[in-house]
Amino acid sequence: MTDVPPHIGTLREKPLHASLKEWYSRPGDRLECPIDGYVIDLVRDELLVEVQTSGFSSMKTKIAALLASNHKVRIVHPIALTKWIVRVDEDGTILSRRRSPKTGHPSDIFAELVSFPERIIGSDLEIELVLIEEEEHRHHTPGRSWRRQGWSVLERRLLEVFDTMLIRGVEELRRLIPEDLPELFTTTDLAKGLGRPLRTAQQMAYCLRNTGLIEPIGKRGKSVEYRNV
Repeated sequence: MTDVPPHIGTLREKPLHASLKEWYSRPGDRLECPIDGYVIDLVRDELLVEVQTSGFSSMKTKIAALLASNHKVRIVHPIALTKWIVRVDEDGTILSRRRSPKTGHPSDIFAELVSFPERIIGSDLEIELVLIEEEEHRHHTPGRSWRRQGWSVLERRLLEVFDTMLIRGVEELRRLIPEDLPELFTTTDLAKGLGRPLRTAQQMAYCLRNTGLIEPIGKRGKSVEYRNV
């Protein structure tokens, strides 16, 4: 592979991505470095840091290639504990601003980790969750985003960083498992313990099962029953 000019990674950079990269960087870090044919957001000594604000599936090939080349990789991913919905017109003038009733939780990372849960097993892949408050700017585009009545996401903006959580390896995923789960549990029990939707619990169970942290032991009605390994 040939090296990629270091400025290419910034051409389509969104505000949230740029703000997180600026917030995360320290003196001595190198930004937008070409390594093995890929542009890396941030290089800190031997650590390659990728800020990923959207789905992990788009970076599956990149992460696999970097790990195969014996690089230590850290994915920095924001989770919005608090979100504000801002509607703007074509000129960017704010029409309305309201707080979203939806709140984020560290367990939301499993919605992204389903793309490659096995990559975190015995590898040099780390995931750092950045728990934030953000603004989501939307503008009206007729014929698009029917669920939002034509209001599509224009960009996301960082307002505040509350905390971070670094996950180094499979065992540290256990911190996200509710402590009060029964010895044998289903995804319904997991959702109740997390206080999150069933979909989140199903994604979490998939990842934990594929990383060997839980195992299926039978059925409870139509639901799979699991236990911690």
